[in-house]
Amino acid sequence: MRNKKKHYFPMFIDLSDKKVVVAGAGTIAKRRIRSLLDFTDHLVVIAPEVNQELKQLEADGKLTILRKYYEREDIYDASLVIAATNDKKMNQEIYSACKCLGIPVNVCTDKTKCDFYFPSIAASDDMVVAISTSGREHKKSREVTGKIQELLQKDSEGKEIQRDLQQHSEEKEIQRDLQQGIMEKESQG
Repeated sequence: MRNKKKHYFPMFIDLSDKKVVVAGAGTIAKRRIRSLLDFTDHLVVIAPEVNQELKQLEADGKLTILRKYYEREDIYDASLVIAATNDKKMNQEIYSACKCLGIPVNVCTDKTKCDFYFPSIAASDDMVVAISTSGREHKKSREVTGKIQELLQKDSEGKEIQRDLQQHSEEKEIQRDLQQGIMEKESQG
């Protein structure tokens, strides 16, 4: 039983006031950054160069960019770190520093150096659903997430329709009450 690979444990963490550091600004780093944007107000990207998308996110106040190479001091006050540089040695340094400092880390290029993994996410209103296939079937994970996202959107649209119907119903009641009041006044006068 112990040799059988177990599923990943799903866990939700409030990152809203936590500093999250992403070292790197390449394709994988940008995917992680996009995933994190809705969950923290303190997202810091460390990279000597960034593309226009990240510059715009910085201009919009959604993240901070440190235009430089990673240094150990950059993560001292971090709650979560993603090592997504194109330099294996630097990713190893980040991993080692995080382990020494007790900071959860995800090294994007090495599953064995990840304290956590990024699930596929479906979100709507106040609901977030995370899907994981424990790193085995990414395509299946995306398909299931897409279906759940559709359900959440339909549910959200349904709630919107219900609110509109409720408001319309209340307006009808008010109209009916007003007409009844006018008729009562006329019959008295």
